[in-house]
Amino acid sequence: MLHRRAALTLAGGTALAAALPPPARAAHLARAEPAEVGLLPDRLARIPAWLSAEVQANRIPGAVVAIGRKGRLAYLESIGFRDREANAAMTPDAVFRLASMTKPIVSLGLMMLAEEGRVQLEYPISRYLPEFAEQRVGPNGEKPQRPTTVQDLLRHTSGLTYGLGDDPVARAYADAKLREKGITGPEFIRRLAGLPLASHPGSTWAYSYSTDVVGRIVEVVSGEDLNAYVTRRITGPLGMADTAFFLGERARGRVAEAMADSQTGRKPAMPDPAVRASFFSGGGGMSGTALDYARFCQMLLDMGHTEETRLATRHTVALMRANHLPPGIGYSADTPGRFGALAPTPAMGQGFGLGFCVRTEAGRNPLPGSVGDHYWGGAYGTFFWVDPAEEMYVVFMMQAPEQRLQTRYVLRQLVYQSLA
Repeated sequence: MLHRRAALTLAGGTALAAALPPPARAAHLARAEPAEVGLLPDRLARIPAWLSAEVQANRIPGAVVAIGRKGRLAYLESIGFRDREANAAMTPDAVFRLASMTKPIVSLGLMMLAEEGRVQLEYPISRYLPEFAEQRVGPNGEKPQRPTTVQDLLRHTSGLTYGLGDDPVARAYADAKLREKGITGPEFIRRLAGLPLASHPGSTWAYSYSTDVVGRIVEVVSGEDLNAYVTRRITGPLGMADTAFFLGERARGRVAEAMADSQTGRKPAMPDPAVRASFFSGGGGMSGTALDYARFCQMLLDMGHTEETRLATRHTVALMRANHLPPGIGYSADTPGRFGALAPTPAMGQGFGLGFCVRTEAGRNPLPGSVGDHYWGGAYGTFFWVDPAEEMYVVFMMQAPEQRLQTRYVLRQLVYQSLA
């Protein structure tokens, strides 16, 4: 089966309710028919038609799409296969590896500590992690013009990188074996802190391990491991019962899998959502469902609260979704090619906030959207955006790394053309 439609009605919603396990069903997520919130059903139908064609062409295994508008979940589609090789159909409660869609959740976790006065964004990160007190820039060990701050971590201007490429800094990252199996959080931080920065803090936007450092700061300041903290402060209060750094038996039989390569027969290397990792990666270690992430997006739309709980104040959420990149900021050489029209550059009319990209101008970006919309995605194919001007969020879940940019472009077009 390539296409499964989940019925959403205020009166019943029985098809959706029957598909979900009890913990997720119990959490509040108001629902509406698409037309009730200004989504045109005939135009929405283009989304599953497009995704079904992608499945049939063997470009993606399957996907789940959730759209909320005006405070209610109005659209939910599960298309294709949760596991193509096992011939298992995609379901609304499928578990996806979120990869970098972990970053907004962990960034919010740090901002909640900032609200309590326990973390200051302008402080050097060495105040919380002394391992970073002696950082140097480049292979020659130049002294930084200023220390890396917590704000630098949140906006990716820390001077850290992901160690890609073949320059001296990238080779130092490779030699440090930051992805070594079994590495612990403290050991990861010790190795990372000893590596040269690729640029002076605050001078260059470069996608990096910065949010992994944010996660470690959360652990040190809160006194809890990152999974326990995020569960207690964010996913638990929001009713995100199927989102965590490891899900154990809750993930069994529900994990969405990437397709095997047609040439080699191998699947991309991905972590098992059921298994506890040796350390919790704040930059990419969580797994979860589309409906859970919809709850997170609705909280962002509602400026930090739900009907049941408040996680953060409206001022904190406004600060997170403001552009924090200063005029004249540089960009790592791989930014345009890696992110395309979704890059946080002035050329694309975009910047970067505290945990995600934000649109700052109308007319520069070739993709539809609104000034103020904010978004991010994961390397395995997941993607979300929140558009306050349209009172809308969109969550897209798939596990097809090579198709992630293309699908994000098309989905943007198809969502906005469906607005009445």
